[in-house]
Amino acid sequence: MDEGDDPDLGLPEGLEERGKVVRWAPQEEVLGHVAVACFVTHCGWNSTLEAIGAGKPVVAFPQWGDQVTDAKFLEEVFRVGVRMGRGDTWTKLVRREEVERCLREVTVGPRAEEMKENAARWKREAEAAVKPGGSSERNVREFVEEVKKRSVRRKTKTATL
Repeated sequence: MDEGDDPDLGLPEGLEERGKVVRWAPQEEVLGHVAVACFVTHCGWNSTLEAIGAGKPVVAFPQWGDQVTDAKFLEEVFRVGVRMGRGDTWTKLVRREEVERCLREVTVGPRAEEMKENAARWKREAEAAVKPGGSSERNVREFVEEVKKRSVRRKTKTATL
């Protein structure tokens, strides 16, 4: 797309004049801002990692594929959010009352504090994992060592045949 192109985003008439619509934003920076109370996401893998890394509760709105699994983990395993519009979300509309219910549930509802605490805990876990000596570094190192061992074994077997 050329810089002058203005694709039809399918937005309701007048929406761009009433609010701020951007085609791209630094999502990690936006999510990290203290004014952001939660993240409404389709639960793609990158967005899921960014939500966890930012320590934000989520309103999950998966559409297909891995998004459904990611949403299930965010809600039921990590316990940092709620799923909106369960079922066939691709062909049905989610009413504004459902959107409001989910937003309230993760920001001020009875479980909101628990979700915020869980999100903060997972953020700390993610930060620790990527620090020098963290689990990410260890796992990559162990993987490389295993590949080296298997390569040596394979070469040794081939040489003895």
